[in-house]
Amino acid sequence: MDTETSRKIVMDAWAAFASRDPARIGAVFARDADWLAQPGNATAKALDMPSHIIGREALTAFLDDGFRRLYNDVDVTFRGFYADGARVIVEETMTATLPDGRPYKNDYCFVFELENGLIRHVREYMDTAAGHRMVFG
Repeated sequence: MDTETSRKIVMDAWAAFASRDPARIGAVFARDADWLAQPGNATAKALDMPSHIIGREALTAFLDDGFRRLYNDVDVTFRGFYADGARVIVEETMTATLPDGRPYKNDYCFVFELENGLIRHVREYMDTAAGHRMVFG
């Protein structure tokens, strides 16, 4: 897979995530895709879900319903979008409003691995201590 195609696939995936449309979200993932974040991260803990999500349906449910239950008024500022072949790295800052009205702001780095034009693996890195302070007070 060439670098520019990979970059476009991941940019289009972010647009699908933001749409909150389950059909668009599911269409960007391989059937057996997985998303791995740090164990015990604030999002997983607050939603009582695993930090390793496996399968297109589970990923779609998380990005459509789960994410929406915790984060409102989400805004993403991209800091970097780097691609090399089938691997794309995204640096971003996400701001949102938590269910109780408090603000949320955290920096993230995502590593996407693509296969056959779809997302196959995602590794997510974030400031877990800051996430816990904001989500749990």
